[in-house]
Amino acid sequence: MNESELDAIVIGAGFSGLGMLHSLREELGLNVKVFEKGSGVGGTWYWNRYPGARCDSESYIYCFSFSQELLQDWSWSGKYPEQPEILSYLEHVAERFDLKRNIQFNTTVTAASYDEETNLWHVETDQGDRVSARYLITGIGCISTGNIPDIPGLDSFQGDWHHTGSWPHEGVDFSGKKVAVIGTGSSGVQSIPVIADQCAELKVFQRTAQFTIPARHGSIDQQFIEEEVKPNYAELLEKARWSAGGIPVDFAKRSAFDVNDSERQAIYEAGWKEGGHRFIFGSFGDITSDLKSNATASDFIRSKIREIVQDPLKVEKLLPMDHPLGSKRALIDTNYFDTYNQEHVDLIDLNEDPIESITASGIQTKSHSFDFDIIVFATGFDAMTGSFFKMDITGRQGRKLKDDWSNGPSTYLGLQVSNFPNMFMITGPGSPSVLSNMPVSIEQHIEWIKDFIEYAEDKGIDIIEAEPEAERDWGKHVNEIAEKTLYMQANSWYLGANIPGKPRVFMPYAGGVGTYRKQCVEIAKEGYPGFHLSKHDSLNVAVAD
Repeated sequence: MNESELDAIVIGAGFSGLGMLHSLREELGLNVKVFEKGSGVGGTWYWNRYPGARCDSESYIYCFSFSQELLQDWSWSGKYPEQPEILSYLEHVAERFDLKRNIQFNTTVTAASYDEETNLWHVETDQGDRVSARYLITGIGCISTGNIPDIPGLDSFQGDWHHTGSWPHEGVDFSGKKVAVIGTGSSGVQSIPVIADQCAELKVFQRTAQFTIPARHGSIDQQFIEEEVKPNYAELLEKARWSAGGIPVDFAKRSAFDVNDSERQAIYEAGWKEGGHRFIFGSFGDITSDLKSNATASDFIRSKIREIVQDPLKVEKLLPMDHPLGSKRALIDTNYFDTYNQEHVDLIDLNEDPIESITASGIQTKSHSFDFDIIVFATGFDAMTGSFFKMDITGRQGRKLKDDWSNGPSTYLGLQVSNFPNMFMITGPGSPSVLSNMPVSIEQHIEWIKDFIEYAEDKGIDIIEAEPEAERDWGKHVNEIAEKTLYMQANSWYLGANIPGKPRVFMPYAGGVGTYRKQCVEIAKEGYPGFHLSKHDSLNVAVAD
């Protein structure tokens, strides 16, 4: 295809790409094209179709806010929506706002390079497209590149294997099958109970025991939605935007030691009964920051595991002892621990009996040989950076993003990287992203990027580029904030610990959604300090504004 020139190229058609397309096209009138690898919209929710796939933010706040009519018209069926319903929602948004006419599906961006002479980004795809634009915006997701461990022998396996992040659209038939699930992170915790109900035999291979809280999703109280949510959406959304986690809840301020033991137990029991993340937010304000207070909540969940799981050997394996509650991604579940009471479900602790290889018939651990029909890799993602590294992104003077990030990602605000002018990242490394309710963080970035582009267009500015010093200072700030939290007490994918050889750098911003938003607002008000703004003349000289 011949090269054509656009105003903006957006990569990805999930929440980020759809929202960015709508904002640039409808509010700024720009000529925008979106490239999407899948055959439809949805991003994460297009690919993650594994059994039990579900959002862990409450449905009424897991949505776009740019249309009041959309907010009032759409109704969710459950407290925590499942993948098919979220995908239906995003398909509805794409149709309702006629977004698909600007999206090219079944197309993977393979390379993007910045041309200093023309001040354009040149993008290439696996379909032979060569397209240029002034602005390049990535909406590729924080956890969208699946991590399949490098286990010897996978190619020899005669059965079927699947990663939860790239699930067959036609589904997988587990009936009568011997199944292995490797991994007990979010997708493992969600899929294991559902797979167990369908298969003849299930063995779970666990590296890390998890703290997980019952979701209690049930069906949503429609009276609550119609009488409490929809009439007050503006207030609820504003509260979410300035909150710590992007959700409109009041965090408890009391300490775990402001009450006696029996009162504390009653508070935890009430939170456990209600379920979801409110167990943490609504109990005590210091369990996410103080190890002694955290221990009271961690011990409570361990006591619940002991109550639920009947086999004493399985109980000991399922007790999370190597990290505090909340230092890894907080998980919510439906009947996860109960699943281990079923006779056909077994648990293998990989710390005691590690996998040595995959064989033609199954899995060989240090001590046992297992036969399986299906292996499910619930082994997570190469988070925050993996999706960027799948593309060849080249900035000024031939600089490669992968090389610049070889010691860990470095950004200014999680939005831009020095030496990569006019390239914006939605929820990139260094932003609250994965530590928040994603649509709220995504929309904040979309709005901010749109406003910045509008500012530049009005001022006649051609080049927007993060300054190296601002990038270094932001990276230092991100690390300082992280060091004060319990996140540093665990080997998690927040630090890249799930990928062998990946630099151990805490990648998201842990200061909270509202605090981050405040900083972004101040930067915009002050004329965008930390960004080099310049004009591009016909002699290819960047002239400072």
